[in-house]
Amino acid sequence: MTLTIAAALFFSASAAAQQPLAVGGITAAPGTMASGTIEIPARTGDQGTSLPITVINGTKPGPVLALVAGTHGMEYTPILALQRLKAAIDPTTLTGAVIMVHVANMPSYLGRTIYYSPADNKNLNRVFPGKADGTLSERIADVITREVIDRATHVVDLHCGDGNESLRPYLYWITTGGATVAGAGKGMALAFGMDRIVVDRERPSDPQASLYLSNTAITRGKPALTIESGGMGEIDNESIVRIERGVAGLLKHLKMRAEGPDPVKNPVMFERSEVLRSNFTGIFYPLVQKGQQVAQGALVGRVTDFHGKTLEEIKAPFAGEVLYVVGTPAMNKGEPVGFIAAVK
Repeated sequence: MTLTIAAALFFSASAAAQQPLAVGGITAAPGTMASGTIEIPARTGDQGTSLPITVINGTKPGPVLALVAGTHGMEYTPILALQRLKAAIDPTTLTGAVIMVHVANMPSYLGRTIYYSPADNKNLNRVFPGKADGTLSERIADVITREVIDRATHVVDLHCGDGNESLRPYLYWITTGGATVAGAGKGMALAFGMDRIVVDRERPSDPQASLYLSNTAITRGKPALTIESGGMGEIDNESIVRIERGVAGLLKHLKMRAEGPDPVKNPVMFERSEVLRSNFTGIFYPLVQKGQQVAQGALVGRVTDFHGKTLEEIKAPFAGEVLYVVGTPAMNKGEPVGFIAAVK
């Protein structure tokens, strides 16, 4: 072999080799794992926070899968699932890389709050892609967009029912991206293995006003999912295992690992869905349970004032399945009371 041919082969192999992966200053060499935090500094009159990150870098080039937990701070099962997955994914046998955000919304997690951050009263999953000079939630979203989503090829926003939501497991297949992205997203949805899939055609299409974490990836040409497993601030093992199994299915589907569960074969595909909201602040009494089938017009719950007077009766707008219902009495005007979905 001549020197020229040998050199060409060497440089060709080098170009195809896995490279170190850096996320917010946390760098993992090929075949290694690195963990650390991305600091989001305080500003005058506004606190800072940190994002705990793990980068698992495989030995060969491939997809970069971002897994984000704790977008809402009282959604605990995804946070615990990532702790287990960190130990279960071996970088020496991995193709591509995995980026884990262990707790995206640290102020909400530490403050034990539903929906909104105690730092700025904003819902982190409604302010993407964020602002570098915005409130703390907006700055968190900006860092996740730039450091995590921009480096990923595929994204999963891991959720469960918030601390007030009694929820049966399901996921969102978001179709508002281009046909190629939507098709890849469907493959991811099936690979995750959950038997209820909400077909979401209503997410924004503007990359500068994407609002949701997963939709931020989709508007940038990257397939993504939002999954829901668990709820009510509980940490049941079944909900955690479901997320572990789903990620293992994705790793197999994306050819990042050889082994893993097969895709779900016959999921229920919900083409119609609606979040039901309260028009009043008061006490909520749920009259249905998660997973229950309801007829059109069925009473889902009622809201009373603090003296027991009924302010509102909330009814199912169509026949379908209750995917979640609020299971705690506290209710603010405009907040969800439940989520109904139906096969078209």
